[in-house]
Amino acid sequence: DLFFAQGYVQAQDRLWQMEMNRRVGNGELSAILGEAPIGIDVFMRNLGLRRAAERDWARLGPEPRAVLEAYAAGVNAYLASGRLPIEFSLLRVAPRPWRPTDTLVWGKVMSWNLGENWSFELIRARLIAKLGERLTQELLPPYRAGAPVIVPPGVERYAWLRHAPLDGLQEITSFFGDRGPDWGSNNWVVHGSRTASGKPMLANDTHLTLSVPSIWYENGLHAGRFDVVGFSLPGVPMVLLGHNARIAWGVSDLIPDVQDFYVEKLDDPKNPRRYLYRGQWRDLETVPERIEIRGREPHELRVMLTAHGPLLNPALEHHHRVAEPLALRWAALDPGDLLQAAFDVDLAKDWPTFRAGLRSWSAPNLNFVYADVDGNIGYQATGLIPIRAPGHQGLVPVPGWTGEYDWRGFIPFDQLPTAFNPPAGFIVTANNKVVDDRYPYHLAYEWGDPYRATLLTRLLAGNHRVTLADMERMQAETSSLPAQALLPYLQAVQPADEAQRRALDLLRRWNLRNDPGEPGAGLFQVWYRFLLRETVGDELGDEMAEYLRSDWVHGPMMVALMERADDPLFDDQRTKGVVERRDDIVRRSFRSAVAWLNENLGRDPAGWRWGRLHTVTLAHRPIGESGIPLISALFNVGPLPAGGDRYSVNSAWFSLDDPMHPYAMDGGVAHRFLVDMGDLDGALGALNSGQSEHLFHPHRDDLVPLWQRVAYHHIRWSRGAVRASAVATLTLRPAAADAADAPEGGRK
Repeated sequence: DLFFAQGYVQAQDRLWQMEMNRRVGNGELSAILGEAPIGIDVFMRNLGLRRAAERDWARLGPEPRAVLEAYAAGVNAYLASGRLPIEFSLLRVAPRPWRPTDTLVWGKVMSWNLGENWSFELIRARLIAKLGERLTQELLPPYRAGAPVIVPPGVERYAWLRHAPLDGLQEITSFFGDRGPDWGSNNWVVHGSRTASGKPMLANDTHLTLSVPSIWYENGLHAGRFDVVGFSLPGVPMVLLGHNARIAWGVSDLIPDVQDFYVEKLDDPKNPRRYLYRGQWRDLETVPERIEIRGREPHELRVMLTAHGPLLNPALEHHHRVAEPLALRWAALDPGDLLQAAFDVDLAKDWPTFRAGLRSWSAPNLNFVYADVDGNIGYQATGLIPIRAPGHQGLVPVPGWTGEYDWRGFIPFDQLPTAFNPPAGFIVTANNKVVDDRYPYHLAYEWGDPYRATLLTRLLAGNHRVTLADMERMQAETSSLPAQALLPYLQAVQPADEAQRRALDLLRRWNLRNDPGEPGAGLFQVWYRFLLRETVGDELGDEMAEYLRSDWVHGPMMVALMERADDPLFDDQRTKGVVERRDDIVRRSFRSAVAWLNENLGRDPAGWRWGRLHTVTLAHRPIGESGIPLISALFNVGPLPAGGDRYSVNSAWFSLDDPMHPYAMDGGVAHRFLVDMGDLDGALGALNSGQSEHLFHPHRDDLVPLWQRVAYHHIRWSRGAVRASAVATLTLRPAAADAADAPEGGRK
């Protein structure tokens, strides 16, 4: 009954969002939107998220299977009511019944969203082909100084990728908003010995695509063994992060490397039937797929599978324009028990039962932080992480035909990183490197930049009586550590005219915070974009746009590079007979930034406020992306002035490669959650938009002002607190009960 009700209520508030989610995962967008998204559908059918979801369903245990069936029945009961969101009418779509595998496929999509390495392997290989290994290593450095890139023999140094137009890759990354490791989140937990209440405190904010409605849905589950409140994904039962009567937990993206491309050898590049593997020709496993396209004939597709996974060339290019066949090995396509793990975590009572539940957590790979009412705090890394063959770093595509680069299984759960009541008295995760180089397994080469984790650690280390108000201020923090490192080089510039002098005076007064009203933040961010382009644009050429999107890479790279005034990267190869050094590039980029701001925001530096450049539009999919201004304005929320940047705790990222709107915010904090284990009814939360998706509903965007100013509402948990704050009640009664209770001759 409980999960029937959850399915009904989520469908009541978010049915169109659920419909879009399952169509994305099943590769069925073209059936309702026409030919425009066919590339996404082709990619998803090749990737096989639906096939993986069906395998997971077949092996699911009886309890989570019953939960999924009850949840689907609740969704379908709401469907039967006929009260459909307006989007179904506008797009002339009739929803089919909800299936348990629709829930499982959305879990796979979220795993894909948080698995960034696949596209970066192709980008790195392409840079190696264009620039060579040494320069690629300098532009794409590891988290810290580490092993060099090792190009395996047999791949011809990726010459076949140098001129390959990876149109499909760009379409897919744009659709999913793949942002690399800066898409990931903050969470931290503080032991009671360091809090004002004497009980542990936990904080969590996830960084994802910002939309209306939010990716998250707030709900509580109170029946039988369940007594839990927090945040769920529409279309997915149970609570995925929050607290019950005994424990609380939050998540961030672990960012391990769980994806590898394998270069395969086929018997016939145009019409392959077999592939070479360990000296023998094997038959390709083929899966026919039929993609319905609204207003057109269906698209027939033959998915080809090797021992490593699906061949993605047709999906990446729509044609076979990438010369070498590429198969993707991805841990999330292996059988998993995500719903079993969520079920067990919701019911966990202490650290041992919490960790036991996470043993089943297969994907996405997350950092879990934990607190309990007994005063304990903990950390656990989760998910399937491959053990690679010696010499295989997971950095670039490797030969698949030899078998020598095959995975050797997965890291055992008991050997994944974990911590319990550490001496520091707190635990911070912000997509930063999880373990040092003494850890016996390879987790990843790329991690999120260290700046958020560094600042959070400093703030907690200096505070021995943390309050919930302190946690609120930490989630609102917009200061920039890279700006602190880079600003002295800019402040050393001798102004060439009055406009530059006024701009430099502005920077000398700047407090390093990226608040919407700060003109210093606006000037710095514009200067940084020009600095980056002037420094590496001549080397990268056409690859510059992709590099600008790799915030977690170029930020630390530039901070380190600026310490070397004569580094060859500063020399502009386009100016023959002149050798530029760091200070030349700083002056040139500063001049360009001031000119750009004068032209776009006016000549008064006080008007260069960050919030004028850095705005956010919460977009509705797909109607808000129609390109029709009146329709977009009706369905979207914004544009709104925003704060933060990609390196601040109050994280916000933007596409520096966008020539028209390089600072427009396209992702950031999707939810916030704070809890003191001494006052569970005092937990605080917020979404980036409202709880309902329905146009003109009072709760569609009522949480946006809270989200903008980093404010909160209470998340009530106990029965008395929930009832005291209730404004409406929905009662669901089984039809059989209606019949039994009806008076003789009455209606059912």
